[in-house]
Amino acid sequence: MTARESRTEFWDARYREDDTPWEKGYGAPPLAEYLERSSFKGRVLVPGCGFGHDVRLLAQYGAQPLGLDISPTALARARSFKPVAEEDYLRGDLFTLDVSLKESFEGIFEHTCLCAVDPSRRPEYAQAVADALKSEGELLAIFFVKIEDPEGPPYPISSDEIDRLFHPFFDTVEHWVPGKSFPGREGREQMRRMRKR
Repeated sequence: MTARESRTEFWDARYREDDTPWEKGYGAPPLAEYLERSSFKGRVLVPGCGFGHDVRLLAQYGAQPLGLDISPTALARARSFKPVAEEDYLRGDLFTLDVSLKESFEGIFEHTCLCAVDPSRRPEYAQAVADALKSEGELLAIFFVKIEDPEGPPYPISSDEIDRLFHPFFDTVEHWVPGKSFPGREGREQMRRMRKR
């Protein structure tokens, strides 16, 4: 049986019914904080982009982001915002990414996709991310390491599991606890910048 988190219908219903507690109306503060001090340019994939706030934030700072989501309702809303620069959106599933998109991105920004995936599929996620990146491409990620409701989604992930999942494909360049977060998430997130081997 397919996990509910793998079904388009599950996520599209959440967006149609406005059952989206993760939707804050603006880009992730840890991403904004990072972009103020470092560049994340080139073609950047944003899986699970929702309404595209992080996509537009990346575009504002000079990236060429592609927002990917399985929910047509979410993407329709993302496209309704005034474009910032060179952002674009695509309906699709990271796990079945079109072959034309394999090894075609300089970067991937992960924020709300991995935490929404059924934990049994996390190894597939790590492989899919590596497959989408060019050689020496970078994964910039906000991981939810402390979540009070482990029933999910969102599902928490430990630092040790992050290491196990991504070490076969990536070297960690830096990791830190962001100084800025959405209200209520302070100290509950970890950021990592990882480079594909």
